[in-house]
Amino acid sequence: MRKAPTILHLDMDAFYASAEQASKPSLRGKAVVVGGLGPRGVVATASYEARVFGVHSAMPMGQARRLAPNAAYLVPRFGFYKAISEQVMRLLRELSPLVEPLSLDEAFVDLEAGGTAWDEASARLAGAKLRADIRAVTGLTGSVGLAASKMLAKIASEQAKPDGLVVIEPGTERALLGPMSVRILPGVGPATGDHLRRAGIHTVDEIVEAGEDELVRLLGKAHGHGLYAMALAYDERPVVAERETKSVSVEDTYDVDIHDRVRVSLEVQRLADRCVRRLRGAGLSGRTIVLKVRRYDFSTLTRSETLRGPTDDPAVVREAALRLLEGVDSTGGVRLLGVGVSGLADFTQEDLFAQAAGERVESVAEEEVDEVAVPEVTAAAERRWVAGHDVRHAEYGHGWVQGSGLGRVTVRFETPDSEPGRVRTFLVEDPALEPAEPLPLTEEVPGAQASASSVPASLPKSRSGNGGGAATSRP
Repeated sequence: MRKAPTILHLDMDAFYASAEQASKPSLRGKAVVVGGLGPRGVVATASYEARVFGVHSAMPMGQARRLAPNAAYLVPRFGFYKAISEQVMRLLRELSPLVEPLSLDEAFVDLEAGGTAWDEASARLAGAKLRADIRAVTGLTGSVGLAASKMLAKIASEQAKPDGLVVIEPGTERALLGPMSVRILPGVGPATGDHLRRAGIHTVDEIVEAGEDELVRLLGKAHGHGLYAMALAYDERPVVAERETKSVSVEDTYDVDIHDRVRVSLEVQRLADRCVRRLRGAGLSGRTIVLKVRRYDFSTLTRSETLRGPTDDPAVVREAALRLLEGVDSTGGVRLLGVGVSGLADFTQEDLFAQAAGERVESVAEEEVDEVAVPEVTAAAERRWVAGHDVRHAEYGHGWVQGSGLGRVTVRFETPDSEPGRVRTFLVEDPALEPAEPLPLTEEVPGAQASASSVPASLPKSRSGNGGGAATSRP
């Protein structure tokens, strides 16, 4: 019996860049690149207008600037993206209890488990409804793939981009996969792909022709069996609603190598505090403290220390990270530092009175670290005005930073529902200018979601203005 295409894969279209275009009217329809803007920055997301010039994610930012010198280059606003992602994930959970997020902008949904779909027609309707609801609630577009398995649903959503819906009908899977590159299959990365290519295997059809025994000989038993099954369109992986968090970590890459050992120590303490804030935000503690150091020559060292019991005490994590740093040779400079906690639990085993005392010490220690470390990290005052981030002026209202330097900051004043705004320049110390929170992309209109759901083929007007076009549905 053929399985119905009730596994849905949602992938938001150029998510970070589209969110920036939606919030900044002057950037709609323009090339936008989001990522780290320093000499070692990389592209996180490029708008479709920027992709025309060859810019893509994970590309070095310097290369992107050469390809698209006139694009808008913005620093990510992860809090803003996370808020939008939470809206989208809520919509997915209305469809089914089995939602497996892969990132802020991507997730699998088992529609059959939620009773939302049971055949091709009902799955197609659910996908169209979801896309309409996402546009109504967030003002953004997402592409939807529907198939009988996770692998095929993800392939379908790639075919649907941008702003479309594709259903892989039962019985067509083998014909669809056959001419595709082996890299389309889960588990085939650059190394495995090169290994297969050297054996003369370039397409999925050629995997099937080679046979299972040959795959096992080339790749080993587990990988060979699994890959051969995928090539035959067999993918039994379930949609998993909850993934166990194995570790919590933070890291920073520095524009200029750090040579000063004191500065390195301060950075490690700052990262330890950030890591603990993230750990506490998730309601977790951990036993193993991990330090990551990437040196000037790109060699990466990882050191760890396991405590007697799980902790979420920032002083304990700071001290452990500094002990680990003592055993690392940073001669020549450090380009990346990271602090992580693993061996997670949802409780601590420390003495309650000691922990309470530690919290009193912590507030002082954090202030002392901030007072010393921040001037080191933010060498010039204008660095607080980050390109793309929100500001508010006492006279001109809400805007965003276009750029800063030489003691001045340039701001464009506009909001998601305004016309493209005017640009003004201020001194970085201007007391009338201050950082601000992002504005919502859409107005909260009662019944908007219900309206979108009732007429899935007629999508409400979006503020994104990034071209996506009308909804498309392909067989």
